[in-house]
Amino acid sequence: MGGYVVLVEFRLKSGSRGDFRPLVDENAKTSTRDEAGCRRFDVIEPTGDPDAVLLYEIYDDRAAFDAHVASRHYAKFDTASAGYVVGKSVTVGELVCEGAL
Repeated sequence: MGGYVVLVEFRLKSGSRGDFRPLVDENAKTSTRDEAGCRRFDVIEPTGDPDAVLLYEIYDDRAAFDAHVASRHYAKFDTASAGYVVGKSVTVGELVCEGAL
């Protein structure tokens, strides 16, 4: 099984989630459509926290994630969204069990 899992929490400027979401949504859609090594890219809005957005990403391996970060669409997202982000935390791990949906 395996997989390189990336969990990201964005802390946003107050009231900016509506502007941030189209940017991160496009990055997620492009990643899963165009990157062979990107298996999953979910965008999550935590309940009760309007200034946070979470990402749950699964890649085949670290090299696939590195290719994602080096992609043109990621650079575009990173630049366009920088003004909305006040903090970001990243956790990485190895997928060891995948449940059925």
